[in-house]
Amino acid sequence: MKTPSLRLVPLLVAALLAAGCSSLNPFASSAPKPAPLVDFKPGAQLVAKWQANIGEAEHYRFQPAVWSDSVYAAGNEGEVARFEDGRTVWRIDTGSELSSGVGTDGRLAVVVATDGTVIALDTDNGSERWRAPIGAEVLAPPAVSLELVIVRASDNRLIALSARDGSRRWVYQRNNPPLALRSFAGVVLEGPVVLAGFPGGKLAVINAANGGAITELNVAVPRGATELERVADVAGMPVVGRREVCAVAYQGRAACFDTSNGNAIWSREFSSSVGMDRDARFALITDDRDAVHALDAGSGASVWKQDALARRHVSRPLIVGDYVIVGDLEGYVHALSRETGAFAARERAGSDPIVADPVPLRRGFVVQGAGGDITAYEVR
Repeated sequence: MKTPSLRLVPLLVAALLAAGCSSLNPFASSAPKPAPLVDFKPGAQLVAKWQANIGEAEHYRFQPAVWSDSVYAAGNEGEVARFEDGRTVWRIDTGSELSSGVGTDGRLAVVVATDGTVIALDTDNGSERWRAPIGAEVLAPPAVSLELVIVRASDNRLIALSARDGSRRWVYQRNNPPLALRSFAGVVLEGPVVLAGFPGGKLAVINAANGGAITELNVAVPRGATELERVADVAGMPVVGRREVCAVAYQGRAACFDTSNGNAIWSREFSSSVGMDRDARFALITDDRDAVHALDAGSGASVWKQDALARRHVSRPLIVGDYVIVGDLEGYVHALSRETGAFAARERAGSDPIVADPVPLRRGFVVQGAGGDITAYEVR
């Protein structure tokens, strides 16, 4: 099978291939070996509550979606399923190869086919509600609300469709720099606004009603003499708190902003291609060298750093109670102490890479591997 990896736009890929460069391809034969797993005294236990398989991702990245006690998942071959406490509520074949999913609001489960068709399913029984061709590749899971389904095209256009029938409502487009990361990150649909990170270090705030730009926040400013050095894309999805929104950029900065006025609360140099998580005390970031960092949520000051997972292509971190959860390229799930960063537990979900973000459950979290294994865990 083809293993997902961080991929760049075709122009950048062509340039790297011409130069014979494999340093940005973690699965090239000459890539450095992943760091060996370290021994530690367990301080917790990762208990697998249930497991299922939805089919391989191939070279896409499928994100499970959670609503209440239900987990929705999809795979490249076209299957979509709803699970509840490990029980399959329904499982359907869309009849199309898929490139992204799943997005849900508890009423619709939405996926996108490789030909650019958005497919909305009824969450009660998996029946198809509507299909809408948008004529664009989509790699990120859709954002879904009562009124809208918003998909992010691989060229960074945001396309809003009616949740009722799939008719097009608006399109948001901004100028992109010549080079950009090929992003699998979706958008955040938060009440009347849409939050989306873009190439060039921009975090856009968009009116959900009409797609109009409200403001842009500068997470990072591109720097360097070459276009490659100036790649500074916002990585992962922005994290929204009570009065702040935070984001991190590749070759850029991590920053939190006051949502009432757009002013920066703190900002510091950072580079990540997978993103961050945040709670009231800490901002957690996986950097581009696979070290997991805890920063003070209020000031951005460093609290701890766990760098024993070097070259293991660590996922975006997820805070689950007193622990920080990450997955890696060998299918391992690691639980770190939220207070110190020390290893607390480790289990292997499967032999395939965990490249999608871990997703919180009511009691625990769920991960999906590139081979389609879906595992729900509880931390004890």
